[in-house]
Amino acid sequence: MKISYLGPKGTFTKMAVDVLFPGQEAYSYATIPQCMDAVVNGEMDYCVVPVENTIEGTVPITMDYLIHQAKLPIVGEVVIPIRQHLLAKGTLELSEIKDVYSHSHAIAQCHHYLHTELPHAVTHAASSTGTAAKMVADMEDGYAAAIGNELAAKEFGLTILQKDIHDYANNHTRFFVLASDAASNPAQHDTDAKRKTSLYVTLPSDYAGALHQVLAAFAWRKINMSKIESRPMKTGLGNYFFIMDVSCEAEDILFQGVQQELEALGCSLTVLGSYPIHQYEKKAGACS
Repeated sequence: MKISYLGPKGTFTKMAVDVLFPGQEAYSYATIPQCMDAVVNGEMDYCVVPVENTIEGTVPITMDYLIHQAKLPIVGEVVIPIRQHLLAKGTLELSEIKDVYSHSHAIAQCHHYLHTELPHAVTHAASSTGTAAKMVADMEDGYAAAIGNELAAKEFGLTILQKDIHDYANNHTRFFVLASDAASNPAQHDTDAKRKTSLYVTLPSDYAGALHQVLAAFAWRKINMSKIESRPMKTGLGNYFFIMDVSCEAEDILFQGVQQELEALGCSLTVLGSYPIHQYEKKAGACS
């Protein structure tokens, strides 16, 4: 079994891989689209990619590439607690730090800290927190820092200058497991895990009450919707589709009723995946 993930080593995505696929072969890729393409092309069996953070919301590139390009089924989800630390080579005073590197979402998660404690430092976006840590480790200039986790600090020999610099304590990220064939995933048969279905709906036209009719199809059947988000269709300004997560399996007769009702309204409903949810909580002494 081969798994692709957003690398390099030391990313939160690698932590998600270790939780879901302990002991399996994991290969890092520089970008989220490359992770997905590796599965599409048959190089990998699965990929693990970040999809949503409690502070910064959806990772747009994941959803957009999944829907418009890769079209891989979602076969699983894991939620990982996120602890962001300030990392550097050796020991530095905060006043000595000139540049801070990290993934754009990690930088945003630490906005208040950067604004108040490092207002003089210039922030730079990297493709992942692990990449940022490696960049800082490889720099000759010792006045740069990275935002990342304890795993990255150990992997690249960096010092943790300050722990838990994220602005909100309840910081978690959802990760999707994608596969070329949903039925091949053994986790699909995990009867103990809670399950969820992700889908997107395209309206036939923009008219008053159109979205209300869609939501009503779920509401009167008492199907709980845990998320709804609009994303551009990329066909013109004002053209959107709606991504939804519901607490129901796609095979459920009530969900099938929703599909039939929306089709009768002229809507297009596409199921992205019906899958188990895994919640990981860090144990004492585990990597942050």
